Amino acid sequence: MRLVHLSDPHLGFRQYQRLTPGGINQREADVARSFQTAIDRTIEMRPDLVLIGGDVFHNVRPTNPAIVHAFLQFSRLRAGLPEAPVVIVAGNHDTPRAAETGSILRLFREIGIHVAYAEPERFHFAELGVSVLAVPDVLGKRPAFTPDAQARYNVLLLHGEVQGMLPAHVASADRAALEIPLSELGAAAWDYVALGHYHVYRQIEPNAYYSGSLDYTSANTWGELYEERVAGVPGKGIIEQNLESGAHTFHPLPQSRPLIDLPPISARGLTVGEVDERILTAVNGCRGGIDDKIVRLIVRDLPRHIARDLDHKALRELKRRALHFHLDTRRPEVVRLSGHGAPGRRPSLADVVREKLMSRVLENDIDRKELVALGLRYLAEAESTVGAAAIGAEPTSDTSG
Repeated sequence: MRLVHLSDPHLGFRQYQRLTPGGINQREADVARSFQTAIDRTIEMRPDLVLIGGDVFHNVRPTNPAIVHAFLQFSRLRAGLPEAPVVIVAGNHDTPRAAETGSILRLFREIGIHVAYAEPERFHFAELGVSVLAVPDVLGKRPAFTPDAQARYNVLLLHGEVQGMLPAHVASADRAALEIPLSELGAAAWDYVALGHYHVYRQIEPNAYYSGSLDYTSANTWGELYEERVAGVPGKGIIEQNLESGAHTFHPLPQSRPLIDLPPISARGLTVGEVDERILTAVNGCRGGIDDKIVRLIVRDLPRHIARDLDHKALRELKRRALHFHLDTRRPEVVRLSGHGAPGRRPSLADVVREKLMSRVLENDIDRKELVALGLRYLAEAESTVGAAAIGAEPTSDTSG
């Protein structure tokens, strides 16, 4: 008894200004292709049950192309797996906040898909011996998370936040209406818990998983990429779960559009020409080039006057080549050298020396980096000499009083 769990297609998601030859936002087309790839792979795997954990659409009122694409892909899924039930639960992006608006997800009931969009529903599939409690991300009283005692297998399908399981910046940026304590979820009572909402594949209990989104569609795509890298997650994909054996497999899917976060560079102490050269070197070091990709390069410690004089013609060419090229410039951290103003970290003597040498006007033939390094070395030697002298001095006696 095998199931496939996927979530958060976010069809209709738009980003950047590039259009396809047909006039569709390029990222919207990318996301649609990612969803089609997931459907293709699901059909190939031939599971007994398919679970979709919400946020089918990016907006409550999706565009006509997004609706048509979803309808065609779900129709393909039903035709390719005629014996496998498909269950969809509404996510926060699918759920209107006004009851009279209605949910577009009802449309898919017309092609035989089981949809829980307004309230929790329990679906029984006697031929499989499976009961699915589907809990959409809607306001109101949530159900008791209790399995069906008559079913051989019990699955919980839910879109929402499990308290304490998501990074703080994710939870604050895109709040789900449904927030559940891990203890209330009671994962141990279920054969499998399929979760949607968080965009990175993640295990929260031995049998409870977020499958992640199918493309990079969150408010912070670079944070999403970073979380995957830290967790060792190989990108986007779908989950295969065997309810009999408990075997679990995450299947990575090829991405429709690569996201490249280039190694950051520091502009501290560099001239305009040197910064331009570092940027070009970083871009040329991108494996496979940057053409048609989404690329970010962070440049730290870049003063405003240096950023203003960068080679903007060369930067425009990089932006032309990539689908999106983001030069993320960050000015140097301000170190207060006096006690006035807002409270902050008290600068060390090394901070003061570094700041003075970085701002000093130099002759053209003097290397600023070498000057700073030399100054800090002399300071360290002086501090070492003073410390040694203090250790060897005789203590004085207090004779007053």
